[in-house]
Amino acid sequence: MKIESTEKIIQQETYFEKKRKKWQLTKKNMKLSKHYYILMAPYMIIFTLFTIIPVVASLGLSFFSFNMLELPIFIGWDNYSRLFLADDVFMTALRNTVVFAVITGPLSYMAAFIFAWLINELSPKIRALMTTIFYAPSIAGNVFFIWLIIFSGDTYGYANGFLMQLGVILEPIQWLRDEKYTLGIVILVQLWLSLGTSFLSFIAGLQTLDPTLVEAGAIDGIKNRWQELWYITLPSMKPQLLFGAVMQITQSFAVAEVSIALAGFPSVNYSAHTIVTHLMDYGSIRFEMGYASAIATVLFVIMVGANFIVQRLLRKFLPSIFNTVDGSCFY
Repeated sequence: MKIESTEKIIQQETYFEKKRKKWQLTKKNMKLSKHYYILMAPYMIIFTLFTIIPVVASLGLSFFSFNMLELPIFIGWDNYSRLFLADDVFMTALRNTVVFAVITGPLSYMAAFIFAWLINELSPKIRALMTTIFYAPSIAGNVFFIWLIIFSGDTYGYANGFLMQLGVILEPIQWLRDEKYTLGIVILVQLWLSLGTSFLSFIAGLQTLDPTLVEAGAIDGIKNRWQELWYITLPSMKPQLLFGAVMQITQSFAVAEVSIALAGFPSVNYSAHTIVTHLMDYGSIRFEMGYASAIATVLFVIMVGANFIVQRLLRKFLPSIFNTVDGSCFY
């Protein structure tokens, strides 16, 4: 027994000694890198004040009943139980949001990379023009209102006019007032708007690709552009691919403005209702801030979980598929 207790004491001392040395090394590195911390300080202060603190405050407020007029009343898990057990509209919004994320997330991610890869092959002037054209919808404000004209419910709508001229339909379809079409149209418009920040990051990653890797690949046996893409381009763009995945997932879960502008608020039979529009309903209209905070917390957990899963899959998938040991794999 004495020997065992002595060994435990030695192990504890060794553990604390390692911790002390690690902390000393960390302090030394921080001291050597103090200029970097000073440069990052303004951003970190703003990020803490306007992101971290509101997220923590929302998490705490989700356990209270708060209507902006009276003092918050602690109610524990009641907001969450109401959300998942008694709020049918939230379950509809959750289903619509998952559909949005599953469809628009992967499709917009692949489309952003494919268009970036194709545009990168053009001459510099044409590449700059095409980049502007593809990126413009995501920064042009309410440019998606043009889709209201395309899917107008009268004969002047482009979709109705075209289909009636072809004889496919005999009378106009209420595209944005019929729950059969509303969600699909909003998904279509969201895909049209999805070539945003990730698209630019892919363009930047392709521009910084080391040309010597392409030359080495040609020597090792790469025969065409598809093999070059598979074995050289994608492995060299892992940071951009991970960043693009995070941005596309965030956008796919945060759909609200497009849904409200096209389908109304609320949409017909909540057919295009999302978690964010549900949050806006309770937070900015009903002022049930505790319940709205619970909705925001659930959305935050879903987004963080989805980002974590996708990043883990990409980190695991890219090395196992794209790493090459010798040139034999090119043949």
